[in-house]
Amino acid sequence: MKKIYKAMSDINLQKIKARIWNSIVRNMRNKNSYFMIYPAYWHQKICKYSGDDTSAQNYFAAIPNRGAGIGHQMANWIAGYWYAGRFGLNFAHIPFSSERWEKLLGFGDNEVTVDELIKQHRYKSVSLPLFDENRPEEIALIKKIIRSYSNRKVVFIAEQDQFYRAQFGVINKLKEKFYNTESRQLNQLVYDANYFNIAIHIRRGDIAIEGKSKNPNFQKRWQDNNYFELVLTNVIRNLNTKRPVMIYLFSQGKPEDFAQFKKFENLHFCLDMDPQDSFVHMVYADLLITSKSSFSYKPALLNNGIKVCPRNFWHDYPETDDWILADEDGNFDYSKLKVV
Repeated sequence: MKKIYKAMSDINLQKIKARIWNSIVRNMRNKNSYFMIYPAYWHQKICKYSGDDTSAQNYFAAIPNRGAGIGHQMANWIAGYWYAGRFGLNFAHIPFSSERWEKLLGFGDNEVTVDELIKQHRYKSVSLPLFDENRPEEIALIKKIIRSYSNRKVVFIAEQDQFYRAQFGVINKLKEKFYNTESRQLNQLVYDANYFNIAIHIRRGDIAIEGKSKNPNFQKRWQDNNYFELVLTNVIRNLNTKRPVMIYLFSQGKPEDFAQFKKFENLHFCLDMDPQDSFVHMVYADLLITSKSSFSYKPALLNNGIKVCPRNFWHDYPETDDWILADEDGNFDYSKLKVV
């Protein structure tokens, strides 16, 4: 019993320390002295790069935010994988908060974990400050920090929620890992291969009540039903397919919240499907209509069909024919809907 109490006490202490540290980072980030709160900053000042670059043995990792949704956590993981390559480091995996998501995605397959490096191979973890990928001086500082540890066994841990805008930069690796995962049971898909299956994701849940409030964080995510109705109408009118169309609407709420969509033939409401099954269905849709949400943007990165996405979003899209960007009125380049 004492061990249980001690473990719980340690967890609570870690949470308190994390909250205090996150508060310090938020308050300091835009100040000139921000980088100075990290020991790694002073290390690169004191331990100059000797020219004997053995940094290739070192690793880079990013922590999936355990308090956030899976789309947010995937963004963290992707940033870690991208920056590992950019800085010439190996990638170290940190598992997602849910074992089910961990198995579903397969992103940790054939990757060494941070725990293994530290506990089994005696690597030292070094925390890196947040940096702006568009500020050369900040990128240069991170490179100096990394080089200053070139003669040591180090795994660099990105600060929580280190941003990386063009998430599709590792899209091929994401697909390779996802489609090689054996844990998914695709026979549970409700899709009929004789139909052209359209998935549409309407973000509600966390923003349904506060979506129209003055909170700018919610405002930038809110899209009303009219937008999705117009996008879906334009898709169906301009889609050139020999197969009949089947529509699957993924969201939260009740069917009456989406009454205007009942005019569409072969419409199925998927309002009670669990997150993992919803995610997989969006990945395997013939055409996916996304919302301003990481929960549909991430399946879009894995989807091999057509993606119709809101142009105004906080992550970028590949400039390929299978990605179609819609304006705020639901209009897009209809010519991209080729014969499918």
